[in-house]
Amino acid sequence: MFKKILIANRGEIALRVIRTCREIGVKTVAVYSTADAESLHVRFADEAVCIGPPASNESYLKMSAILAAAEITNADAIHPGYGFLAENAKFSKLCNEHGIKFIGATAEMISKMGDKASARETMKAAGVPTIPGSDGLIDSFESCEKLAEEMGYPVMLKATAGGGGKGMRAVWEPANLKDAWDAARQESMAAFGNDGMYMEKLIEEPRHIEIQVIGDAHGKACHLSERDCSVQRRHQKLTEEAPSPFMTASLRKKMGDAAVKAAEFIRYEGAGTVEFLVDKHKNFYFMEMNTRIQVEHPITEQVIDYDLIYEQIKVASGIPITGKNYLPKLHSIECRINAEDPYNGFRPSPGKITSLNIPGGHGVRVDSHVYAGYTIPPNYDSMIAKLITTAQTREEAISKMKRALDEFIIEGVKTTIPFHRQLMDHPDYVAGDYTTKFMEDFEIQ
Repeated sequence: MFKKILIANRGEIALRVIRTCREIGVKTVAVYSTADAESLHVRFADEAVCIGPPASNESYLKMSAILAAAEITNADAIHPGYGFLAENAKFSKLCNEHGIKFIGATAEMISKMGDKASARETMKAAGVPTIPGSDGLIDSFESCEKLAEEMGYPVMLKATAGGGGKGMRAVWEPANLKDAWDAARQESMAAFGNDGMYMEKLIEEPRHIEIQVIGDAHGKACHLSERDCSVQRRHQKLTEEAPSPFMTASLRKKMGDAAVKAAEFIRYEGAGTVEFLVDKHKNFYFMEMNTRIQVEHPITEQVIDYDLIYEQIKVASGIPITGKNYLPKLHSIECRINAEDPYNGFRPSPGKITSLNIPGGHGVRVDSHVYAGYTIPPNYDSMIAKLITTAQTREEAISKMKRALDEFIIEGVKTTIPFHRQLMDHPDYVAGDYTTKFMEDFEIQ
């Protein structure tokens, strides 16, 4: 087991890792930018090192500063959390070269699964269902036009280096293909420095369902059931639940088996998710693999009573997994509480929290790094808390979430709490009848 772990992240995920490390007797090192000097992850770590100014590329994305912090504090492992450098192959490789264990996927795995076109080819080779689409990247608009005609509309153009919905365009008819092609390539080049595109058949009435997997250093993998992440705005998740209300025992087995097959095929090490699109007929198709812990990991922990961060640390230290697959025993819902104004296009709302009341009670969990008097910096993601409720049934979990949202008071900044409260009363959400298109028709009152 490691003696000291540096957490190369900030906010609630850094605090989450610190808590597990404390429980298992492992020392921690927090790194922080000058904007985060007053954050709770800095206060609760055993040591803390300032790594630069507020800008991410001068602090949390600066590999040399993070590695220097690990070396001067004698950390023998680095946990990257999610975002920032969590899926950066170069950083994983540099950690290895410096004799520091990267608690996550190897550089080779990150490279293989990070590029969407190569990930798709890898999954096809593994025998995992993939969405019908182009064989590799499309070399010209003429090829794009021909392929769309052969595949049949609607189609989806995707940037190979994409993420967060950038470089993606749905095309419903031939007349719109050229504009979509140009716009997607331009957006992808601006965001990622890469305008490589591929095409997939557009799945109608899709649900975004992901399978949590764990793989060890010995080639063994298991799954920890699914999460439904279909409620999204501009491809950014807003709320998630486990299990999915759309799931059946038969579909769960098929998707779980496919996810384990995918992880074992690439000898995946660590916690990750195999992401699928599922159509209205319950056909499922591989979408991508996230080679890191997910924001929404707490709902999986709640429904199977399992510490995913501890499991990440154990696997990274060489301890083999049991290989047992886990099925949900309870129902859990997570609402991402962002410092955003839902009445103004979800515009970010950084600033000082003047008053705060955190909900509690049986089956209520809040993962957050904020407190009354804390100033939310404008430099980073706007998520400030995750509210998780867990109960015997979905109906009870929704009822508990309503009560918890009513108790959750944050003053001084705008938050997404009013949106989530309305969502919990929406008849389609309550019925479990929603797809990734749900937010297109949602109007906050």
